[in-house]
Amino acid sequence: MDKIVDVIIPAFNEEESIGLVLGDIPRGLVRQVVVANNNSSDDTSARAQKAGAVVVDQPEQGYGAACLMAIKRSLSSTPPPDILVFLDADYSDHPEEMNLLLEPILSGKAQMVIGSRALGEREEGSMMPQQVFGNKLATWLMKIIYGSTFTDLGPFRAITRKAYEEIGMVDRNFGWTVEMQVKALKKKIASVEIPVSYRRRKGVSKVSGTIKGSILAGYKIIYTIFKYA
Repeated sequence: MDKIVDVIIPAFNEEESIGLVLGDIPRGLVRQVVVANNNSSDDTSARAQKAGAVVVDQPEQGYGAACLMAIKRSLSSTPPPDILVFLDADYSDHPEEMNLLLEPILSGKAQMVIGSRALGEREEGSMMPQQVFGNKLATWLMKIIYGSTFTDLGPFRAITRKAYEEIGMVDRNFGWTVEMQVKALKKKIASVEIPVSYRRRKGVSKVSGTIKGSILAGYKIIYTIFKYA
């Protein structure tokens, strides 16, 4: 494969799972993995480094803020990556399915690929009821407003560097995934979804596992959809 692929992983207190995530990444496909240690108070950073990742610190709490910091480190590499792949640090995604996300980009069919949990196999209990409802509501709104065919806001995704730079990501917390998809729709960036597997995460979710987190995330996602309409 002649394309350079870097993996971006935002991580907040994921010492239990980060080593498992990194261990399952097919290294033959990837140049480097950049983990953004998002103000963790546990051993996430050290375990990520031990597993071979490049670790950058992002003290500002926020999924988007962590992604932006890791991407900044990735793009500063020489040469910069051709493709960015995003993974969660909680071991809910299946990193070994990364080749499925990369294939549409490598074959020239798409510039962005979203791993859809709605189309794939989900382990029972892997998504909270509020997550399932929130995804359905968000994708329905995107269909009504933008003519979207997305079925999920799944975190496991791949995008070309060129498309990423064209989109101009700015969100620093809960609106990150939906901002990328909405802007891709507006800029007519060729995008596809592929089914991916999803399992119960390690530990307790800091977002969907709390009432406050679920409300804040839901509000920000809906706000972001209307913001770019």
